[in-house]
Amino acid sequence: MNEVDALDIVQSAIWTIIVAAGPAVAAAMLVGVAVALFQALTQVQEVTLTFIPKIIAVLVVTALTATFIGQQILAFTQEIYGRIGTGF
Repeated sequence: MNEVDALDIVQSAIWTIIVAAGPAVAAAMLVGVAVALFQALTQVQEVTLTFIPKIIAVLVVTALTATFIGQQILAFTQEIYGRIGTGF
């Protein structure tokens, strides 16, 4: 294994993390913006109001996209095991 192979594996791992975490992060951002807008419009400055909806949204989106996340991780794992089997 040389530097190019190592960099390719790291790049693939980072991309897999970005794609797998994307739906949950997007949901948290959308809910965060909506809650911030609601707080700005109503002047309600409750600290827990920002965390609870985000946690619920992330859990729901993660539950709904669990098969997609699993497929991404499985594809990455199979790629790595394939490289190990062929000697990189």
